[in-house]
Amino acid sequence: MPLNSILWCQLNTIILSVLFLFCCSLGLSSANDELVGVTDDVFTVSSFSYPQTTLGPYDLRYIRVDIPPWFSAVSLALNSDVDLDVSRVERIPKSSLPIICFRDGSPPLPDALNISLKDSAVIGINGLDNEQCFPMEKNITMKLTNEQISPGAWYIGLFNGIGAARTQSRMIIRGSAYSFSANISVEACSNSMMKGELCNSTVYPLSCTVSDAYNSVKATVTKPVMKNVVTCKSNVDTFCAQEGVPELYSLDVTDMAEELTITVANVKFNTTTSNNTSSANDVSLMGFVRHGAIPSETLHDYSGDLNKAPLIIRYPLIGRLYISIVPVNVSKKFGGTLDGNLKVCYSMESQVHQCALGRAGPNCTMDSYTLQTVLRRGGPIPFESYFLPVAGGEGASSANFPLEPLLNKSSNDRRNDDIWTYFTLDIPRGAAGRNIHIRLSADLKISYEVYARFGGLPSLDNWDYYYANRTRKSDQSMFFMLYDSSDDKIDFYIIYAREGTWGLGLRHLYTSTDSVKAQTSMSVSLEGCPKQCSFNGDCRYSFDASGLTSFSFCSCDRNHGGFDCSIEIVSHKGHILQSIFLIGSNAAAILPAYWSLREKASFVPLSSIFPLNYFVAFAEWILFTSSGIASGIYHACDVGTWCALNYNVLQVTALPLLFMDFWLSFMAVVSTFVYLATIDEVYKRAIHTAVAILTALLAATKATRSSNIILVIVIGALGLLVAWLIEISKRYRSLSFSSGLSLSFLQSMQTMKQWFCNLVKTLLRRFRWRFIVVGFIALAMAGLSWTLETSANYWFWHSFWHATIYTSSFFFLCSKANIVDSEVSPPSSGNYALTRQDSFSRGI
Repeated sequence: MPLNSILWCQLNTIILSVLFLFCCSLGLSSANDELVGVTDDVFTVSSFSYPQTTLGPYDLRYIRVDIPPWFSAVSLALNSDVDLDVSRVERIPKSSLPIICFRDGSPPLPDALNISLKDSAVIGINGLDNEQCFPMEKNITMKLTNEQISPGAWYIGLFNGIGAARTQSRMIIRGSAYSFSANISVEACSNSMMKGELCNSTVYPLSCTVSDAYNSVKATVTKPVMKNVVTCKSNVDTFCAQEGVPELYSLDVTDMAEELTITVANVKFNTTTSNNTSSANDVSLMGFVRHGAIPSETLHDYSGDLNKAPLIIRYPLIGRLYISIVPVNVSKKFGGTLDGNLKVCYSMESQVHQCALGRAGPNCTMDSYTLQTVLRRGGPIPFESYFLPVAGGEGASSANFPLEPLLNKSSNDRRNDDIWTYFTLDIPRGAAGRNIHIRLSADLKISYEVYARFGGLPSLDNWDYYYANRTRKSDQSMFFMLYDSSDDKIDFYIIYAREGTWGLGLRHLYTSTDSVKAQTSMSVSLEGCPKQCSFNGDCRYSFDASGLTSFSFCSCDRNHGGFDCSIEIVSHKGHILQSIFLIGSNAAAILPAYWSLREKASFVPLSSIFPLNYFVAFAEWILFTSSGIASGIYHACDVGTWCALNYNVLQVTALPLLFMDFWLSFMAVVSTFVYLATIDEVYKRAIHTAVAILTALLAATKATRSSNIILVIVIGALGLLVAWLIEISKRYRSLSFSSGLSLSFLQSMQTMKQWFCNLVKTLLRRFRWRFIVVGFIALAMAGLSWTLETSANYWFWHSFWHATIYTSSFFFLCSKANIVDSEVSPPSSGNYALTRQDSFSRGI
C-alpha cells in the first residue's frame, strides 16, 4: 500500500475520533442540562383560530381545546363587540347577558349554577376543576399554566343569554346578537422534564416496576388474594433541597388502583458540622400531591408530613400525579440561623397497589366487573349505547342485567355495610356531550347505595355523584338529575359525562328483616337527552368548533324549557290567552280590507269588472285580507295550536309561514302609501311590482330585525313620492313654458309662486288631515310596540303591533279624498287650480 494512502487513512481516523468525542461531549452536556438545568425553550403544540362568529339570542357555541400531559401553558385571546361594564352586570337580566364559561372534561352548562357573575374572566378564573362562568367582555386575554389547570379536554362555552327559556322553541326570538373571534394556542417545554410557565421547574419522572404480592389478611385465610404492587422510584437515588425549595416528581397511574403510598427514607443533612444526623428526623418534609397539575402549598389534593408517616391515598385517580416535597422548619433546629449551604437529603419511592382482574376494594376483597359497550343500532343520536358486564351477566335482557348473580358472595355472611360491588366503564372520545343514565329497580325495597366517580373507584369519602336515599344524595343540579326515585326504584342521570374511565360502586345495605333477597335489575346507558326531553321536545345534537365532540341538547316545545324541557314556562291558561291575543289581534285587518272593498266597489264601473281588472281594482282588499289570514295562521303555528315546533315542521311549514306573514305585512304598509296617490292602475301595478321585490328580499333575509320597519316606511314613502311625481308630470305636461320666457323675471316668479300655492291647496284638499294625524299616532304606537318586544312579552306587544299597524292603515285609507278628474285637470291658462268633490259626506 502506498505511503500516502496509509497517511490519508490515519488522518481520516483521527478526524472521525475527534468528531466522535465532540458529539459525546455535547450529548453529556445535553443530558446534564436535562437533569438539573434550566431552559426557557418553549414550542407550540397546537394553535387554533376561531373565525368571527355571530351569536343570536339564546344561541351558544362550544370550543374544545386538547391539552397534552407535557404542556406548559394555554393562551387564550378572545375579541368581541360586547361592551359591558362588569361592575354593573347584575342589572342586566341573565336571559340577555352574554356569558363565557370554562369547564374541564365536558361542555359547560351555566343554567346549572347559581352564579353571581361579578368578576372578570381574566382575574376571576382559578383553576377548572369546577365549571366557572363570567360575563363576556370586549377583550379577554389570559395565559393558564400547568400550575393552574390539568391536561385533557378543556371546553369553552359562549352563550348569549341563559335560563329556562333558552331551549324554548319559538319562531321569532327577540334580543341582541354579538360577534366574537378567538385564538387559542397550547405550548409545551422542549425538555420533557421541565415544567412551569417559563419551563424553569424540573420534574423528575418516577419509573415503575411491577411485582406480584400475596396479601394474607389473616392466617385463617385459605385463599390468598393476588394483587400487583407497582414500585416507582426516580433514577436519582438521593435528593437534597434547601428549606422552602420544592422538588417535583411525576407518577402515571394507568389503571384502577386500590392505594397509593408515598414514603421518604434516609433523611439527613448534607453536612455534619452543625448537629448530629439524628436531628434530621425532626425536620418536616411536606408532601403535596395533585392530579394533573403542579401542586403548591395552597393548591393541592393531598398533603402530609412524609418524615412523620407515609402519605396514603385511597383509590387514586387514573392519570398523571404530580408530587412536591418541600423541607420546612429547618431553621428552627439551629436557633433561627441557617447556613445557606445546608440542605436536607432524602430518598423517596411510591407504591401503587392494584388488584387482580375482577377484584377491587379494601385488600382486594370485593368484586369488580368491566362493563362492555353495546351500541344502539339505528339510533338518531351518535354514541348512544348501553353497558353490560363482560362476565357474569347471565340473564341480561337488552340494557338491563340482574344484580344478584354478580354480588359479592361474602355479603351473605357479613352483617355490616362495608360490602361493595364495583363496575367500570369507558366513555369514548368525542362523547363528552352525552349523559350516563343509571337505573335500579327491584320487586322489594332496594338495599343498595349508588356511587359514581370519574377516573377512580368511589368510596364513602371520594365520589363525584351518589344516591343513598331521598334525603342523602348529591345536590340536585344540571349535572346530576334525579327522576322518579322511590324505595324500589333509582333513576338518575349524570349530565355531560367526561370522556374516559368511570367507576361505579354499589354499597350493600344489611337488612336483617329481609329473609329473601329482592330481585334487582340494573341498567347503565349512554343517552343523548335526559328522559327524552321529558316528552316535551325533540332531542338534537351538534358539534363543537373543532368537530371532535358531539353534544346533545333538547329543543323544547312552545310551552316548556330547561335543559330537559321539564320546566313549564307557559301554563295551559297562559297558552289559551296567548293564542287569543296573537291570533285574534289579526282581526284588525278587517278594517282596512273593508274600506278598500267599499271604496273600490263605489268607484269601479260595472263595465270594467271582468277577471283581470277586477283583481287590479281590488288589490288593496286582497292584500289586507291575505295579510291578516297569513298572520293568523302563522301565529296559530307559533303558539302550538295546530302544529308542533319540531325540526321538520320548522323547515317545511314554519319558515314559509314566517315569510308570508312578514312579506304581506310589509306589502300592506307600502300599499297604504301608494293608495294615497291618484294615478292610473297601470302605474300602480308597476310600483307594486317593484316594492314587492324589495319587501320580499327584506322578508327573506332577517325579517325580524327592527330596522326593517324604517326601511318599509322609507320604501312606502318613496313609492308615494314616485306616484306623485307621475301624477304631477301628467297634470303639467300640457303646460307650455315658452310664453314664460318672454315675460319679465318678476312675472315668472309670480307665476311659479302661483303654481306652488295651487299645489299646496291641492294637497290640503286631497287629504282629510284629521285622519292623517290619527294614522300617524297609530303608526307611532306600532313602532313603539315593536321596539318593546322581548322573548318574554312577545305575545302581548306583538298582538298590540297587529292591532295598531292595521288600524293605522285604516286611518290612512280613510284620509284620501276623491277628486273628480275633470275638476282636477289643468286649465288652458297658466293659472292652475283644483276643485274637489268630497265624497266623505256619504259616511264612513
